[in-house]
Amino acid sequence: MDLKTITTEQRNEKTKHLDQMSALQIVTVMNQEDVTVPEAVEKCLPEIATAAQWAAEAFAQGGRLFYIGAGTSGRLGVLDAAECVPTFGVDDNVVIGIIAGGEEAMFRALEHVEDDTGLAKKDLMGYDLKKKDMVVGLAASGRTPYVLGGLAYAKEVGCRTVAIACTPNISDEAVADLVIEAVVGPEVLTGSTRLKAGTAQKLILNMISTASMTLSGKVYQNYMVDVLQNNEKLRVRAENIVMDVTHVNRRQARQAIDLAQGSVKTAITMLLADCSADEARRRLEQARGYVREAIVNI
Repeated sequence: MDLKTITTEQRNEKTKHLDQMSALQIVTVMNQEDVTVPEAVEKCLPEIATAAQWAAEAFAQGGRLFYIGAGTSGRLGVLDAAECVPTFGVDDNVVIGIIAGGEEAMFRALEHVEDDTGLAKKDLMGYDLKKKDMVVGLAASGRTPYVLGGLAYAKEVGCRTVAIACTPNISDEAVADLVIEAVVGPEVLTGSTRLKAGTAQKLILNMISTASMTLSGKVYQNYMVDVLQNNEKLRVRAENIVMDVTHVNRRQARQAIDLAQGSVKTAITMLLADCSADEARRRLEQARGYVREAIVNI
């Protein structure tokens, strides 16, 4: 592999004298470069939307969404997967982040493991990968052996596959069913893809998980109505959501949430449809978890 041909490995002309800059000059040029990242992501919105739609379709079939990556890319996938649990109230086996090298690699760089093409297959086999699952491979360069091996195995299984990269023309290699190429250009620090490339991947993962969960009924209006209430802040947030949506006071909101056994979605349906908790749960089950459908189908 000739690294010099990869966009993310090329030298940024604007930062050739980075070592001679003041602290303010360094952070200023970094900020100026970061501004270009959303512009690169914007060019990929149709492909990102397709990935989100595919993820929602996988969830509807009881399938799972896997993120696989090495280094920074892998850590970003694990982060997004972990945050889906409290935000959308899903089990931790619905969105799964896998990083080359496992848990140890989350906290300590294990660069050598990304070169193992068979390791991702082994990791995915450990989760008993099924055809109804979806696998997203994260690789800034588009060429990480660990990720390519995982995507190849996922295609063998029959999963829908998505590759997210920050360099152009990886689609020519047919590495996945769908390729998202957010070309952010050379990094401020040559080759350090934890910078612009990492930011681009984080933005894309935010979109895929948020859009797919919204399409799956985990959102009503713009509220996270399946939010888990594991601390005081989240309990207050749940009350605030119920209050905002149904226009009741805090005491009434808490009472409804308690009657709903902690379910914000059920509490909202109870109050808006003026029904019992059991009836609200029945309505939500009929509506496949979509609050809007549950409250109009009276």
